[in-house]
Amino acid sequence: MTVCDNTVVLVTGTSRGIGRTLVETFLLRPKHTVIASVRDTAADYVKELEALSKADGSRLQLVKIESSNSGDPAAAIKDLTDIDHIDVVVANAGGAGEKGVIPLDVVSPEIMTDVFTVNALGPLALYQAVKPLLEKSHAPNAIHSANKDFIAFAVHPGLVQTESGNKSARAMGLPQAPDSQRRSVDSILGLIDNATRETTSGKFFNVIDGTEIPW
Repeated sequence: MTVCDNTVVLVTGTSRGIGRTLVETFLLRPKHTVIASVRDTAADYVKELEALSKADGSRLQLVKIESSNSGDPAAAIKDLTDIDHIDVVVANAGGAGEKGVIPLDVVSPEIMTDVFTVNALGPLALYQAVKPLLEKSHAPNAIHSANKDFIAFAVHPGLVQTESGNKSARAMGLPQAPDSQRRSVDSILGLIDNATRETTSGKFFNVIDGTEIPW
């Protein structure tokens, strides 16, 4: 079996949380090649990712992408010498900064710039890097992309029970985030699996309640 036979999925930000759960779930689907980006390929969590269960014909390939480094996505794609196409891209990497939720009256311009770089410019650099391989897919799906041949949409995953999600929830006075990782990931995958240009592309969805968010 070659990679040409597989559905090829790229997920960024996979060391923990939603990204890791997405990788776990995709690997349990037969004939899937899952490209998982991490910030440090020598970190302890890499061994845990490599040990994840895999369905028949599925495999994991790790690449280094630090979303604050605009050159990382292109370098990562260049290293994927055996990948001839990508079918699905999930630009999951992101964050609210090291200090989390900060009131507007005290947040610094530097922190705002860092958050913008990771959450806005990071997906832009990723899209520019993966576009040639997406164009070789028979059914390209991308979250955070724009092309007349692509199905592209944005999602709000919910306030999810991850380390950062629970931290944000506590800042709002909640004991923990209300939405489980499993519920969020299953809803995201449901959108990806059933996406069409007519009903999904160009839209922004709250995956927890299934509603479209005006933007």
